[in-house]
Amino acid sequence: MTSTLRTATSLLALALAAAPATAQTCTATTVKPYIKVGGSWTNTATATVAAGSAFTFGPQPTSGGSWSWSGCGSSGSAREQQLTAQASCTATVTYTNGCGAKTPQAFTITVPGMRDLTSLQLSKLMGAGWNLGNSLEAIGGETAWGNPPATQALFNAVRAAGFKTVRIPVSWKQYADANDNISASWMARVTQVVNYAKNAGLYTIINVHWDGGWMQPTYANQALANARITKFWTQIANNFKGYDDTLLFAGTNEVMKDGDYGVPTVEYHTVQNGFNQQFVNAVRATGGGNLARHLVVQGFNTNIDHTVDFATLPADPASRRLMMEVHFYDPYNFTLNESSTIWQWGAAASSAANTETWANEAFVDAQFQKMKARFVDAGVPVILGEFGVIRRTEYPGSDTYRTNWTTYVARAAWTRGAVPIWWDAGSPAANHSMGLFDRSSGAQVYPGLISAIVNAAQ
Repeated sequence: MTSTLRTATSLLALALAAAPATAQTCTATTVKPYIKVGGSWTNTATATVAAGSAFTFGPQPTSGGSWSWSGCGSSGSAREQQLTAQASCTATVTYTNGCGAKTPQAFTITVPGMRDLTSLQLSKLMGAGWNLGNSLEAIGGETAWGNPPATQALFNAVRAAGFKTVRIPVSWKQYADANDNISASWMARVTQVVNYAKNAGLYTIINVHWDGGWMQPTYANQALANARITKFWTQIANNFKGYDDTLLFAGTNEVMKDGDYGVPTVEYHTVQNGFNQQFVNAVRATGGGNLARHLVVQGFNTNIDHTVDFATLPADPASRRLMMEVHFYDPYNFTLNESSTIWQWGAAASSAANTETWANEAFVDAQFQKMKARFVDAGVPVILGEFGVIRRTEYPGSDTYRTNWTTYVARAAWTRGAVPIWWDAGSPAANHSMGLFDRSSGAQVYPGLISAIVNAAQ
């Protein structure tokens, strides 16, 4: 045997002697889940925690290896995760032991009343909506603009008609003192009406409506308005923070500089976007269910084009819990102008003289497609907080076009991720009204129109 061969043989023998008899297996480590609520640890992977309460994930083993967290606000590599309950959720941790084997463990937290739903998911449950207009926002008192006090029977009738959502415009300043403290009696009345909606099984939106016009979007008015938004919404949110996620807050209404319906200046839309941020900050700061409540912010004057061009979403510590609101009344001469001779609309119109063709079906589609592309596709659903068209008894046959417009707008909105909410200011029997229900009895005055709205959002 040559020297080279002897050397190679010796090396092979040494390598074989050093090698283990079998390959070593890396075995995963059993992870024991622990959750601490109220100071006590429990060996469990599930827990019920009140909104706003603190809890801790603290699985074992307590040493060796590493941890990686996600979900329920958890993150990073610390074994113990000290968190605050916002909404029902699932967290996942992966433990990697010393030899590299990974073990996943899921933790499920249930927060009563606050489901694990993004605003986009929630919006798909809200269906068609109806406004309690000219009531709680009426200047001079709830009945000052001709409507009777809202009742449980009215809300029951709205739900029985097929509506799933109600928007309740509210005025606050006329019921507050010089320091913007809202009167207890008014807060109690608003709470009573919200409870009517809740009892009827309706998703409910309350807002700060026109409220006397103090929310002017100017630099000169900015400090006053910001302070009042914060003061009002702190009180409102504290009052309702124990309510479940079927109650939504909408920060403002149609914010604009009085008398100026044009394209907003940088000043106007900057200040108005700031109002949205003040609203979100105030609500979230109250804690409880408001940590994850679905909030609605508004585009400038709730105009679709101004919203697409100038709205910015406020920063929000809650994830995917914002909606954007716009209104739609195009073409104005057909929908709202009582002295107009425009009473026909759309492809079925027979008289060019009585039709504004610029705001036809294609225009409606394009407007809501803009909102879809800008917001819905980014995970932010749209609330069509107001839409509607007046009745015109002076033009026989006008109800057909009214129904055509309503059906088309509601469907165009809904299929593009917007929740359509009809504007009803009461007085359904009056010419040029948009009322659908008898506010005293709850009877449907226009069942055909109601069905058109409800069926369009399914």
